[in-house]
Amino acid sequence: MYVNRDPEIEAALEKLGQDFPRLNWDFSPDSSSGSSELVSHWLGEEHEEVMVNVFKGKRINEQFHRQDFFFIHFAYRGDYTALSAKYNNHITIREGECYIGQPYSGYAAKRESDEECTIIGVLIRKETFIREFLRSLSADTAMLNFFLEPQKNKYSEEFVRLKIPASSPIWRLLGIIALEYANKTEDTQKIIKPMAISLAMYLSSEYRRQHLPINSSPIDKILEHIDTHAESVTLQSLANHFGYHPVYVSRLLPQKTGKTFSVLLLEARMHRAKLLLRHTDLSIEKIAAMLGYSNSSNFYKAFKEYFGTSPRQL
Repeated sequence: MYVNRDPEIEAALEKLGQDFPRLNWDFSPDSSSGSSELVSHWLGEEHEEVMVNVFKGKRINEQFHRQDFFFIHFAYRGDYTALSAKYNNHITIREGECYIGQPYSGYAAKRESDEECTIIGVLIRKETFIREFLRSLSADTAMLNFFLEPQKNKYSEEFVRLKIPASSPIWRLLGIIALEYANKTEDTQKIIKPMAISLAMYLSSEYRRQHLPINSSPIDKILEHIDTHAESVTLQSLANHFGYHPVYVSRLLPQKTGKTFSVLLLEARMHRAKLLLRHTDLSIEKIAAMLGYSNSSNFYKAFKEYFGTSPRQL
């Protein structure tokens, strides 16, 4: 159980909790989709790209809806129920857990209790996430999967649920973000966006720790390094990192994997490229640069040779 004793942060949460009913709760069908499902549009001010909202109370009964932004909800104190989209399931989010939703994933928060709970939400505009957050997260394919292709589970493939340890710096960072947002100045967006990026990276790291296997063998560590640094790794830098001679690494990889360093590097880059092309609106030129290609022509050629189709066709 995480217990915050900072009176300034407690005051900030109280203020944001009082503001909660006055937010722009615009639940209306998305006319462009032709669907009658309700969509929650951006709750913050027009100029804001990251915002914080706080629910403090005993009862909440949201309408089932979709939203046009990324959101991270933290069960800061007490439990609540989340109604997910795909199988119409109710999932209990326990105190100390968070629920991360992608744009347009179905969601509704529900609670009926005699005890008060606190739910902290960090909301990020979709365009801002793609433009500013993704570059920080794209160095690791696992992080891209975390935000763009959450692990499938028996409830839905459109959300991630995590237990956050009480000792995690995530809680302290979340409190600082809430404190800054509750006492807004003209610099608040400049201050909280980098902190929100750090929050996303901490969450990604926690997700990997909880859900991904721990690699212990030398070859697993080498493969993980190639994947994590696909935009910049070379055979020489890889060998230097692990204290080996490049010739040794160039022979070890085919022996253990049946693939050369160049093939493994290409696979890592192409997998990441496919994720970015399918799940973002980034230009081919920007994706090529993020993957370490000196120009988009080289990326275009490599992609077509690997997949048999062009990036634009994908």
